[in-house]
Amino acid sequence: MIQTIDLRGQTPSRAELATVVPRADTDVTVAAEAAAALVEAVRVDGLAALRSQAERFDGGAPEHVRVPQQHLDEALAGLDPAVRAALEETISRVRQATAAQIPDARVTTLADGAVVEQRWHPVERVGLYVPGGKAVYPSSVVMNVVPAQLAGVGSLAIASPPQKEFGGRVHPTVLGAAALLGVTEVYAVGGAGAIGALAHGVAEIGLEPVEVITGPGNVFVAAAKRVVRGLVGIDSEAGPTEILIVADASADAAFVAADLVSQAEHDELAAAVLVTDSVELAEAVQRELAGAAATTTHAERVAVALDGPQSAIVLVDSIEAACAFSNAYGPEHLELQTADPDATLAGIHNAGAIFVGAYSPVSLGDYLAGSNHVLPTGGQSRFSSGLGAYTFLRPQQLIRYDRGALREVADRIVALADAENLPAHGDAVTARFRSGDS
Repeated sequence: MIQTIDLRGQTPSRAELATVVPRADTDVTVAAEAAAALVEAVRVDGLAALRSQAERFDGGAPEHVRVPQQHLDEALAGLDPAVRAALEETISRVRQATAAQIPDARVTTLADGAVVEQRWHPVERVGLYVPGGKAVYPSSVVMNVVPAQLAGVGSLAIASPPQKEFGGRVHPTVLGAAALLGVTEVYAVGGAGAIGALAHGVAEIGLEPVEVITGPGNVFVAAAKRVVRGLVGIDSEAGPTEILIVADASADAAFVAADLVSQAEHDELAAAVLVTDSVELAEAVQRELAGAAATTTHAERVAVALDGPQSAIVLVDSIEAACAFSNAYGPEHLELQTADPDATLAGIHNAGAIFVGAYSPVSLGDYLAGSNHVLPTGGQSRFSSGLGAYTFLRPQQLIRYDRGALREVADRIVALADAENLPAHGDAVTARFRSGDS
């Protein structure tokens, strides 16, 4: 089943911890060459390349690559009432929580007539990728679209793979979620080709290039995002999902096991990690996992994920050591199931999203917490954040100086320009103050 890593009695350095954290045996670079070829084919051949790639990877090309409005309307009308109600509640909660991510504009007055304004300005157009594959992700539509809308992005395009079982259409629940959010530009394209289409545009179907691409996907999607980065902005190179749970003897083993299984059902490469200072809890979780993993719907997939090198139960001497391990790992999802989770939180620095306490499972964040579930994986939370309104905003400084304020600092500008051997910089200032002028 799941491996055990015993670090008791050891005090590994940060560098040493980085070598022992369990990781999936996957590397974006292995897909880079293939992804680059797919992106280039779309850049050169446009719609023909997209249709060819759909035949190869999706079981057939869709009749309509750009989804007609009629299909969106039909999908919205056909949404299961319970699913629609859940999506509406999710949208409401994500909107409320995301609103807190939008900074206020600020004005700094440095002297009379010398003002620097800070504003946060949205990009003009974004491309939002919603994966297909082993599951259906209407929740990812919400998590991508809502932050972009709240940031003030004026133009949004969604790409999602065509589904053979739905006659080459995008999954109707995904379309229904898009329609619920008022998105009218949706394309039945998937994989690396979809990323290429969003980045370069496809004139035949009216797809204009975007400035930013966001959303999770498989290793080829991640590799394609790496290929187009620089031409466009991206959120991150999302990889297989991860959950890391820091727990002590007070934790409920059944809760812990259920949460590990919940993420393991995503994918055979999904990572499920428990870090604890309690041997008794570790043993209890092992027992709970045996039953929960065997009886869950996707038992075969879960078994592969739990048995993989990316999943483990890690034994440490203290919760402080558990926090150090977690910080070295940089999990996508981090749960704190300890007697005093707020005290544990003080030792945590790196995580995509942190779920505090026994009744804040990752599943809550996947759907209805109000937080965003598009998060950095593969240790990227050590230096990056999850998707939010700020993903689509650029900080810009506006400089407003009047004549007197510029005159006040003119001599210092000239001094620095001369020191850098850039005298024309100084001349651009002194030209505004002719001889005899004050």
